[in-house]
Amino acid sequence: MEVESTTANKDTPPASPLGKIVLVASIAAGVQFGWALQLSLLTPYVQLLGIPHTWAPFIWLCGPISGLFVQPVVGYYSDRCTSRFGRRRPFIAAGSFLVAIAVFLIGYAADLGRVFGDPSDNTTKTRAIAIFVVGFWILDVANNMLQGPCRALLADLSGDDQKMMRTGNALFSFFMAVGNVLGYAAGSYTHLYKLFPFTLTGACDAYCADLKSCFFLSIALLLILTTVALTAVKEPAFSWQPEPGNAGGEEKQVVPFFGEIFLALKGLQRPMRILLLVTCLNWIAWFPFLLFDTDWMGREVYGGTVGKGPQGEIYARGVRAGSLGLMLNAVVLGITSVCVNPLARGLGGAKRLWGIVNFLLALCLGMTVLITKLAESSRHGKTVPSPPPAGIKAGALALFAVLGVPQAVTFSIPFALASIFSNTSGAGQGLSLGVLNLAVVLPQMLVSFASGPWDALFGGGNLPAFLVGAVAAAASGILSLTLLPSPVSDLPTS
Repeated sequence: MEVESTTANKDTPPASPLGKIVLVASIAAGVQFGWALQLSLLTPYVQLLGIPHTWAPFIWLCGPISGLFVQPVVGYYSDRCTSRFGRRRPFIAAGSFLVAIAVFLIGYAADLGRVFGDPSDNTTKTRAIAIFVVGFWILDVANNMLQGPCRALLADLSGDDQKMMRTGNALFSFFMAVGNVLGYAAGSYTHLYKLFPFTLTGACDAYCADLKSCFFLSIALLLILTTVALTAVKEPAFSWQPEPGNAGGEEKQVVPFFGEIFLALKGLQRPMRILLLVTCLNWIAWFPFLLFDTDWMGREVYGGTVGKGPQGEIYARGVRAGSLGLMLNAVVLGITSVCVNPLARGLGGAKRLWGIVNFLLALCLGMTVLITKLAESSRHGKTVPSPPPAGIKAGALALFAVLGVPQAVTFSIPFALASIFSNTSGAGQGLSLGVLNLAVVLPQMLVSFASGPWDALFGGGNLPAFLVGAVAAAASGILSLTLLPSPVSDLPTS
Protein backbone atom coordinates (compact mmCIF):
# COMPACT_ATOMS: atom_id res chain seq x y z
CA MET A 1 0.00 0.00 0.00
CA GLU A 2 1.40 3.39 -0.94
CA VAL A 3 0.76 6.79 0.57
CA GLU A 4 -0.72 9.32 -1.79
CA SER A 5 1.20 12.50 -2.50
CA THR A 6 -0.16 15.91 -3.32
CA THR A 7 0.18 17.82 -6.50
CA ALA A 8 1.92 20.57 -4.55
CA ASN A 9 4.93 18.33 -4.13
CA LYS A 10 5.31 17.89 -7.86
CA ASP A 11 4.99 21.52 -8.92
CA THR A 12 6.60 23.53 -6.17
CA PRO A 13 5.89 27.27 -6.57
CA PRO A 14 8.75 29.76 -6.47
CA ALA A 15 9.76 31.36 -3.19
CA SER A 16 7.57 34.24 -2.02
CA PRO A 17 8.94 37.69 -1.13
CA LEU A 18 10.80 37.91 2.15
CA GLY A 19 8.24 40.37 3.53
CA LYS A 20 5.47 37.74 3.48
CA ILE A 21 7.74 35.25 5.24
CA VAL A 22 8.48 37.86 7.91
CA LEU A 23 4.76 38.48 8.49
CA VAL A 24 4.00 34.78 8.92
CA ALA A 25 7.05 34.27 11.15
CA SER A 26 5.94 37.19 13.34
CA ILE A 27 2.99 35.11 14.59
CA ALA A 28 5.59 33.22 16.64
CA ALA A 29 5.98 36.33 18.83
CA GLY A 30 2.33 36.12 19.90
CA VAL A 31 2.49 32.36 20.43
CA GLN A 32 5.72 32.54 22.40
CA PHE A 33 4.47 35.39 24.59
CA GLY A 34 1.96 32.90 26.01
CA TRP A 35 4.54 30.10 26.22
CA ALA A 36 6.92 32.40 28.11
CA LEU A 37 4.22 33.13 30.67
CA GLN A 38 3.59 29.40 31.05
CA LEU A 39 7.25 28.56 31.52
CA SER A 40 8.04 31.38 33.94
CA LEU A 41 4.88 31.72 36.04
CA LEU A 42 2.62 28.68 35.84
CA THR A 43 4.73 26.13 37.75
CA PRO A 44 4.78 28.41 40.82
CA TYR A 45 1.09 29.24 40.18
CA VAL A 46 -0.09 25.63 40.22
CA GLN A 47 1.79 25.10 43.48
CA LEU A 48 -0.05 28.10 44.95
CA LEU A 49 -3.31 26.38 43.95
CA GLY A 50 -2.23 23.48 46.13
CA ILE A 51 -0.43 21.06 43.82
CA PRO A 52 2.82 19.72 45.39
CA HIS A 53 6.14 20.21 43.58
CA THR A 54 6.43 16.46 42.95
CA TRP A 55 3.10 16.44 41.09
CA ALA A 56 3.62 19.70 39.18
CA PRO A 57 5.31 17.96 36.18
CA PHE A 58 2.17 15.92 35.55
CA ILE A 59 0.29 19.14 34.81
CA TRP A 60 2.79 19.73 32.01
CA LEU A 61 1.82 16.44 30.40
CA CYS A 62 -0.98 18.43 28.77
CA GLY A 63 1.43 19.94 26.26
CA PRO A 64 3.23 16.76 25.16
CA ILE A 65 0.06 14.67 24.94
CA SER A 66 -1.79 17.30 22.91
CA GLY A 67 1.30 17.75 20.71
CA LEU A 68 1.52 13.99 20.20
CA PHE A 69 -1.86 13.97 18.45
CA VAL A 70 -2.68 17.54 17.47
CA GLN A 71 0.34 18.50 15.36
CA PRO A 72 0.36 15.33 13.22
CA VAL A 73 -3.44 15.53 12.78
CA VAL A 74 -3.36 19.23 11.94
CA GLY A 75 -0.34 18.73 9.67
CA TYR A 76 -2.04 15.87 7.84
CA TYR A 77 -5.30 17.72 7.24
CA SER A 78 -3.65 21.05 6.46
CA ASP A 79 -1.74 19.28 3.67
CA ARG A 80 -5.13 18.34 2.19
CA CYS A 81 -7.32 21.31 3.17
CA THR A 82 -9.28 22.61 0.16
CA SER A 83 -10.79 25.67 1.87
CA ARG A 84 -11.08 28.77 -0.29
CA PHE A 85 -9.02 30.56 2.38
CA GLY A 86 -6.02 28.27 1.80
CA ARG A 87 -4.49 25.21 3.40
CA ARG A 88 -2.80 26.64 6.49
CA ARG A 89 -4.68 29.86 7.27
CA PRO A 90 -7.92 28.27 8.60
CA PHE A 91 -5.94 26.27 11.18
CA ILE A 92 -3.92 29.31 12.24
CA ALA A 93 -7.10 31.37 12.71
CA ALA A 94 -8.82 28.59 14.69
CA GLY A 95 -5.76 28.19 16.91
CA SER A 96 -5.74 31.91 17.75
CA PHE A 97 -9.40 31.78 18.74
CA LEU A 98 -8.81 28.80 21.03
CA VAL A 99 -5.86 30.55 22.69
CA ALA A 100 -8.17 33.41 23.73
CA ILE A 101 -10.63 30.95 25.34
CA ALA A 102 -7.87 29.01 27.11
CA VAL A 103 -6.19 32.10 28.52
CA PHE A 104 -9.47 33.26 30.04
CA LEU A 105 -9.94 29.90 31.82
CA ILE A 106 -6.37 29.87 33.14
CA GLY A 107 -6.40 33.47 34.32
CA TYR A 108 -9.78 33.16 36.03
CA ALA A 109 -9.27 29.64 37.44
CA ALA A 110 -9.02 30.87 41.04
CA ASP A 111 -12.07 33.15 40.70
CA LEU A 112 -14.19 30.49 39.02
CA GLY A 113 -13.05 27.94 41.60
CA ARG A 114 -14.23 30.25 44.38
CA VAL A 115 -17.58 30.70 42.62
CA PHE A 116 -18.01 26.92 42.44
CA GLY A 117 -17.19 26.38 46.12
CA ASP A 118 -13.43 26.38 46.72
CA PRO A 119 -12.43 27.34 50.29
CA SER A 120 -10.72 30.68 50.92
CA ASP A 121 -7.91 29.22 53.06
CA ASN A 122 -4.61 27.71 51.87
CA THR A 123 -5.94 24.19 51.29
CA THR A 124 -5.87 22.59 47.86
CA LYS A 125 -8.34 24.34 45.56
CA THR A 126 -9.67 21.37 43.63
CA ARG A 127 -12.20 23.25 41.47
CA ALA A 128 -9.67 25.93 40.51
CA ILE A 129 -7.17 23.20 39.63
CA ALA A 130 -9.74 21.42 37.44
CA ILE A 131 -10.58 24.66 35.57
CA PHE A 132 -6.88 25.45 35.22
CA VAL A 133 -6.12 22.02 33.78
CA VAL A 134 -8.95 22.31 31.23
CA GLY A 135 -7.70 25.74 30.18
CA PHE A 136 -4.13 24.47 30.04
CA TRP A 137 -5.14 21.58 27.78
CA ILE A 138 -7.01 23.92 25.44
CA LEU A 139 -4.06 26.31 25.39
CA ASP A 140 -1.60 23.58 24.45
CA VAL A 141 -3.92 22.23 21.77
CA ALA A 142 -4.30 25.75 20.37
CA ASN A 143 -0.54 26.42 20.42
CA ASN A 144 0.08 23.18 18.55
CA MET A 145 -2.61 24.15 16.03
CA LEU A 146 -0.75 27.41 15.48
CA GLN A 147 2.90 26.39 15.38
CA GLY A 148 2.68 23.44 12.98
CA PRO A 149 0.71 25.24 10.22
CA CYS A 150 2.84 28.39 10.68
CA ARG A 151 6.05 26.47 10.03
CA ALA A 152 4.40 24.56 7.17
CA LEU A 153 3.23 27.85 5.63
CA LEU A 154 6.79 29.18 5.89
CA ALA A 155 7.99 26.09 4.00
CA ASP A 156 5.24 26.58 1.39
CA LEU A 157 6.25 30.21 0.90
CA SER A 158 9.92 29.18 0.55
CA GLY A 159 9.24 26.91 -2.45
CA ASP A 160 12.20 24.60 -3.01
CA ASP A 161 14.77 27.21 -1.92
CA GLN A 162 16.69 25.55 0.96
CA LYS A 163 18.35 28.81 1.96
CA MET A 164 14.94 30.51 2.21
CA MET A 165 13.64 27.61 4.33
CA ARG A 166 16.45 28.10 6.80
CA THR A 167 15.92 31.86 6.73
CA GLY A 168 12.19 31.41 7.40
CA ASN A 169 12.84 29.12 10.37
CA ALA A 170 15.54 31.46 11.67
CA LEU A 171 13.03 34.33 11.49
CA PHE A 172 10.47 32.15 13.30
CA SER A 173 13.08 31.55 16.01
CA PHE A 174 13.84 35.30 16.12
CA PHE A 175 10.20 36.20 16.68
CA MET A 176 9.95 33.48 19.32
CA ALA A 177 12.74 35.36 21.07
CA VAL A 178 10.81 38.62 20.73
CA GLY A 179 7.78 36.94 22.30
CA ASN A 180 9.97 35.54 25.05
CA VAL A 181 11.41 38.97 25.84
CA LEU A 182 7.94 40.49 26.08
CA GLY A 183 6.55 37.57 28.09
CA TYR A 184 9.41 37.36 30.57
CA ALA A 185 9.51 41.15 30.95
CA ALA A 186 5.80 41.13 31.73
CA GLY A 187 6.26 38.19 34.10
CA SER A 188 9.06 39.91 36.03
CA TYR A 189 7.09 43.15 36.55
CA THR A 190 5.31 42.93 39.90
CA HIS A 191 2.66 45.65 39.55
CA LEU A 192 1.29 44.95 36.09
CA TYR A 193 -2.17 44.32 37.55
CA LYS A 194 -2.51 48.06 38.21
CA LEU A 195 -3.12 48.45 34.48
CA PHE A 196 -6.11 46.14 34.92
CA PRO A 197 -7.31 46.79 38.48
CA PHE A 198 -10.37 44.56 38.03
CA THR A 199 -8.06 41.50 37.99
CA LEU A 200 -7.40 41.83 41.75
CA THR A 201 -10.16 39.94 43.60
CA GLY A 202 -10.75 38.12 46.85
CA ALA A 203 -9.78 34.81 45.23
CA CYS A 204 -6.93 36.22 43.17
CA ASP A 205 -4.07 38.00 44.96
CA ALA A 206 -1.52 40.36 43.38
CA TYR A 207 0.57 37.50 41.93
CA CYS A 208 -2.52 35.92 40.36
CA ALA A 209 -3.74 39.33 39.11
CA ASP A 210 -0.36 39.93 37.47
CA LEU A 211 -0.74 36.59 35.69
CA LYS A 212 -4.18 37.58 34.41
CA SER A 213 -2.87 40.93 33.17
CA CYS A 214 0.00 39.24 31.35
CA PHE A 215 -2.42 36.92 29.58
CA PHE A 216 -4.63 39.83 28.49
CA LEU A 217 -1.59 41.39 26.80
CA SER A 218 -0.74 38.01 25.27
CA ILE A 219 -4.19 37.67 23.68
CA ALA A 220 -4.03 41.19 22.23
CA LEU A 221 -0.58 40.66 20.71
CA LEU A 222 -1.43 37.29 19.19
CA LEU A 223 -4.72 38.43 17.66
CA ILE A 224 -3.13 41.54 16.15
CA LEU A 225 -0.18 39.67 14.60
CA THR A 226 -2.38 36.84 13.32
CA THR A 227 -4.90 39.22 11.77
CA VAL A 228 -2.21 41.25 10.00
CA ALA A 229 -0.38 38.15 8.69
CA LEU A 230 -3.47 36.29 7.48
CA THR A 231 -4.83 39.45 5.83
CA ALA A 232 -1.60 40.30 4.01
CA VAL A 233 -0.50 36.77 3.01
CA LYS A 234 -2.98 35.08 0.71
CA GLU A 235 -2.98 31.37 0.00
CA PRO A 236 -4.47 30.01 -3.22
CA ALA A 237 -7.22 27.43 -2.81
CA PHE A 238 -5.70 23.96 -2.96
CA SER A 239 -7.21 21.22 -5.08
CA TRP A 240 -5.99 17.87 -3.84
CA GLN A 241 -6.26 14.66 -5.81
CA PRO A 242 -4.48 11.33 -5.35
CA GLU A 243 -1.88 10.40 -7.92
CA PRO A 244 -2.65 7.72 -10.53
CA GLY A 245 -1.40 4.39 -9.30
CA ASN A 246 -0.38 2.78 -12.59
CA ALA A 247 -0.45 3.08 -16.33
CA GLY A 248 -4.04 1.81 -16.40
CA GLY A 249 -5.17 4.99 -14.63
CA GLU A 250 -6.16 3.39 -11.33
CA GLU A 251 -5.76 5.66 -8.35
CA LYS A 252 -3.52 4.82 -5.45
CA GLN A 253 -5.49 3.75 -2.43
CA VAL A 254 -6.12 6.55 0.05
CA VAL A 255 -4.80 5.65 3.48
CA PRO A 256 -6.62 6.79 6.65
CA PHE A 257 -4.79 9.27 8.86
CA PHE A 258 -3.33 6.92 11.47
CA GLY A 259 -2.41 4.45 8.76
CA GLU A 260 -0.56 7.20 6.93
CA ILE A 261 1.25 8.23 10.11
CA PHE A 262 2.35 4.60 10.54
CA LEU A 263 3.48 4.43 6.91
CA ALA A 264 5.23 7.79 7.23
CA LEU A 265 7.17 6.52 10.25
CA LYS A 266 7.84 3.13 8.67
CA GLY A 267 9.03 4.65 5.41
CA LEU A 268 11.26 7.34 6.88
CA GLN A 269 14.53 7.74 5.04
CA ARG A 270 17.76 7.55 7.02
CA PRO A 271 18.33 11.34 7.27
CA MET A 272 14.90 11.83 8.85
CA ARG A 273 15.37 8.90 11.24
CA ILE A 274 18.67 10.34 12.49
CA LEU A 275 17.07 13.79 12.77
CA LEU A 276 14.28 12.37 14.95
CA LEU A 277 16.79 10.61 17.22
CA VAL A 278 18.96 13.70 17.68
CA THR A 279 15.86 15.86 18.29
CA CYS A 280 14.54 13.39 20.86
CA LEU A 281 17.75 13.44 22.89
CA ASN A 282 17.94 17.21 22.52
CA TRP A 283 14.51 17.68 24.11
CA ILE A 284 15.25 15.24 26.94
CA ALA A 285 18.00 17.73 27.73
CA TRP A 286 15.92 20.88 27.33
CA PHE A 287 12.62 20.07 28.96
CA PRO A 288 13.73 19.68 32.63
CA PHE A 289 15.25 23.16 32.57
CA LEU A 290 12.35 24.72 30.67
CA LEU A 291 9.97 23.17 33.19
CA PHE A 292 11.79 24.10 36.39
CA ASP A 293 14.04 27.08 35.55
CA THR A 294 12.26 29.69 37.69
CA ASP A 295 11.50 27.09 40.37
CA TRP A 296 15.24 26.31 40.46
CA MET A 297 15.99 29.99 41.03
CA GLY A 298 13.42 30.29 43.81
CA ARG A 299 14.16 26.97 45.49
CA GLU A 300 17.85 26.10 45.01
CA VAL A 301 19.51 29.45 44.28
CA TYR A 302 17.45 31.68 46.62
CA GLY A 303 16.63 28.94 49.13
CA GLY A 304 12.91 29.71 49.45
CA THR A 305 9.84 27.52 49.55
CA VAL A 306 6.36 27.87 48.07
CA GLY A 307 3.88 29.52 50.43
CA LYS A 308 3.60 32.54 52.68
CA GLY A 309 5.98 33.96 55.24
CA PRO A 310 9.68 34.85 54.84
CA GLN A 311 10.52 31.65 52.95
CA GLY A 312 7.65 32.26 50.54
CA GLU A 313 8.78 35.84 49.94
CA ILE A 314 12.31 34.67 49.17
CA TYR A 315 10.93 32.05 46.78
CA ALA A 316 8.84 34.70 44.99
CA ARG A 317 11.91 36.92 44.64
CA GLY A 318 13.80 34.00 43.15
CA VAL A 319 10.99 33.34 40.66
CA ARG A 320 11.06 36.99 39.57
CA ALA A 321 14.86 36.81 39.24
CA GLY A 322 14.34 33.71 37.10
CA SER A 323 11.95 35.67 34.89
CA LEU A 324 14.66 38.30 34.47
CA GLY A 325 17.09 35.53 33.53
CA LEU A 326 14.64 34.20 30.97
CA MET A 327 14.33 37.69 29.50
CA LEU A 328 18.14 37.83 29.11
CA ASN A 329 17.96 34.36 27.59
CA ALA A 330 15.41 35.61 25.07
CA VAL A 331 17.57 38.59 24.10
CA VAL A 332 20.52 36.29 23.37
CA LEU A 333 18.16 33.89 21.58
CA GLY A 334 16.96 36.69 19.30
CA ILE A 335 20.47 37.89 18.47
CA THR A 336 21.65 34.34 17.80
CA SER A 337 18.61 33.57 15.64
CA VAL A 338 19.52 36.17 13.04
CA CYS A 339 23.08 34.80 13.04
CA VAL A 340 22.21 31.10 12.62
CA ASN A 341 22.87 31.00 8.87
CA PRO A 342 26.26 32.82 9.06
CA LEU A 343 27.26 30.66 12.04
CA ALA A 344 26.33 27.50 10.14
CA ARG A 345 28.39 28.59 7.14
CA GLY A 346 31.34 29.52 9.34
CA LEU A 347 31.31 26.21 11.22
CA GLY A 348 30.92 24.02 8.15
CA GLY A 349 27.18 23.34 8.07
CA ALA A 350 23.96 23.25 10.04
CA LYS A 351 24.55 19.83 11.61
CA ARG A 352 27.98 20.84 12.92
CA LEU A 353 26.53 23.99 14.48
CA TRP A 354 23.79 21.96 16.14
CA GLY A 355 26.31 19.44 17.50
CA ILE A 356 28.56 22.14 18.97
CA VAL A 357 25.78 24.01 20.74
CA ASN A 358 24.48 20.76 22.23
CA PHE A 359 27.80 20.40 24.02
CA LEU A 360 27.36 23.98 25.24
CA LEU A 361 23.90 23.00 26.52
CA ALA A 362 25.40 20.02 28.39
CA LEU A 363 28.01 22.29 30.01
CA CYS A 364 25.39 24.82 31.12
CA LEU A 365 23.16 22.15 32.66
CA GLY A 366 26.15 20.79 34.53
CA MET A 367 26.94 24.28 35.83
CA THR A 368 23.59 24.38 37.65
CA VAL A 369 25.13 22.03 40.22
CA LEU A 370 28.02 24.39 40.91
CA ILE A 371 25.76 27.43 41.24
CA THR A 372 23.40 25.55 43.57
CA LYS A 373 26.23 24.36 45.82
CA LEU A 374 27.71 27.86 46.03
CA ALA A 375 24.27 29.27 46.93
CA GLU A 376 23.78 26.62 49.64
CA SER A 377 27.22 27.39 51.03
CA SER A 378 26.40 31.12 51.22
CA ARG A 379 23.28 30.33 53.31
CA HIS A 380 25.08 28.02 55.72
CA GLY A 381 24.65 29.17 59.32
CA LYS A 382 22.10 31.90 58.55
CA THR A 383 18.80 31.84 60.44
CA VAL A 384 17.07 34.62 58.50
CA PRO A 385 16.19 33.91 54.83
CA SER A 386 18.13 36.17 52.48
CA PRO A 387 18.90 36.32 48.75
CA PRO A 388 22.20 34.87 47.51
CA PRO A 389 25.26 37.11 47.12
CA ALA A 390 25.42 39.28 44.00
CA GLY A 391 28.09 37.10 42.41
CA ILE A 392 26.00 33.94 42.63
CA LYS A 393 22.93 35.71 41.29
CA ALA A 394 25.02 37.13 38.43
CA GLY A 395 26.33 33.66 37.64
CA ALA A 396 22.81 32.22 37.51
CA LEU A 397 21.61 35.05 35.25
CA ALA A 398 24.65 34.57 33.00
CA LEU A 399 23.74 30.87 32.72
CA PHE A 400 20.24 31.80 31.55
CA ALA A 401 21.72 34.19 28.98
CA VAL A 402 24.25 31.71 27.55
CA LEU A 403 21.51 29.09 27.12
CA GLY A 404 19.93 31.41 24.56
CA VAL A 405 22.59 30.34 22.04
CA PRO A 406 21.74 26.59 21.88
CA GLN A 407 18.05 27.43 22.23
CA ALA A 408 18.09 29.56 19.07
CA VAL A 409 19.63 26.68 17.13
CA THR A 410 17.13 24.19 18.60
CA PHE A 411 14.22 26.40 17.52
CA SER A 412 15.39 26.69 13.91
CA ILE A 413 17.84 24.06 12.59
CA PRO A 414 15.80 20.85 13.24
CA PHE A 415 12.67 22.30 11.61
CA ALA A 416 14.63 23.61 8.63
CA LEU A 417 16.27 20.20 8.18
CA ALA A 418 12.87 18.49 8.39
CA SER A 419 11.50 20.78 5.67
CA ILE A 420 14.56 20.17 3.48
CA PHE A 421 14.48 16.40 3.94
CA SER A 422 10.71 16.25 3.30
CA ASN A 423 11.09 18.33 0.12
CA THR A 424 13.75 15.90 -1.07
CA SER A 425 11.55 12.86 -0.37
CA GLY A 426 8.31 14.44 -1.71
CA ALA A 427 6.44 14.21 1.61
CA GLY A 428 3.87 16.80 2.72
CA GLN A 429 5.33 19.62 4.84
CA GLY A 430 2.54 19.51 7.39
CA LEU A 431 2.82 15.76 7.98
CA SER A 432 6.64 15.83 8.05
CA LEU A 433 6.72 18.60 10.65
CA GLY A 434 4.05 16.73 12.61
CA VAL A 435 6.27 13.63 12.61
CA LEU A 436 9.21 15.75 13.80
CA ASN A 437 6.99 17.03 16.59
CA LEU A 438 6.69 13.45 17.87
CA ALA A 439 10.41 13.61 18.65
CA VAL A 440 9.74 16.78 20.65
CA VAL A 441 6.69 15.71 22.66
CA LEU A 442 7.62 12.11 23.49
CA PRO A 443 10.72 13.24 25.47
CA GLN A 444 8.55 15.84 27.20
CA MET A 445 6.13 13.11 28.26
CA LEU A 446 9.03 11.01 29.55
CA VAL A 447 10.44 13.95 31.52
CA SER A 448 7.02 14.91 32.89
CA PHE A 449 6.40 11.36 34.12
CA ALA A 450 9.87 10.73 35.47
CA SER A 451 11.30 14.04 36.71
CA GLY A 452 9.07 14.43 39.78
CA PRO A 453 9.68 10.93 41.23
CA TRP A 454 13.31 11.04 40.08
CA ASP A 455 13.93 14.37 41.83
CA ALA A 456 12.05 13.16 44.94
CA LEU A 457 14.32 10.09 45.05
CA PHE A 458 17.33 12.40 45.49
CA GLY A 459 15.80 14.84 47.97
CA GLY A 460 13.15 16.77 46.07
CA GLY A 461 15.29 19.30 44.20
CA ASN A 462 15.66 19.95 40.48
CA LEU A 463 19.31 19.00 40.01
CA PRO A 464 18.90 15.25 39.27
CA ALA A 465 16.71 16.01 36.23
CA PHE A 466 19.16 18.70 35.09
CA LEU A 467 22.04 16.23 35.22
CA VAL A 468 20.12 13.68 33.16
CA GLY A 469 19.53 16.51 30.68
CA ALA A 470 23.27 17.24 30.54
CA VAL A 471 24.03 13.63 29.59
CA ALA A 472 21.28 13.65 26.93
CA ALA A 473 22.60 16.92 25.47
CA ALA A 474 26.11 15.48 25.15
CA ALA A 475 24.73 12.36 23.43
CA SER A 476 22.69 14.54 21.08
CA GLY A 477 25.80 16.51 20.16
CA ILE A 478 27.82 13.37 19.41
CA LEU A 479 25.10 11.92 17.16
CA SER A 480 24.61 15.22 15.36
CA LEU A 481 28.31 15.44 14.50
CA THR A 482 28.78 11.79 13.57
CA LEU A 483 25.55 10.45 12.06
CA LEU A 484 23.31 13.31 10.94
CA PRO A 485 23.73 13.92 7.17
CA SER A 486 24.30 17.39 5.80
CA PRO A 487 21.66 18.95 3.51
CA VAL A 488 22.66 19.54 -0.09
CA SER A 489 23.03 23.27 0.46
CA ASP A 490 25.77 22.62 3.06
CA LEU A 491 27.83 20.33 0.82
CA PRO A 492 30.87 21.86 -0.92
CA THR A 493 30.56 22.34 -4.67
CA SER A 494 33.36 21.41 -7.05
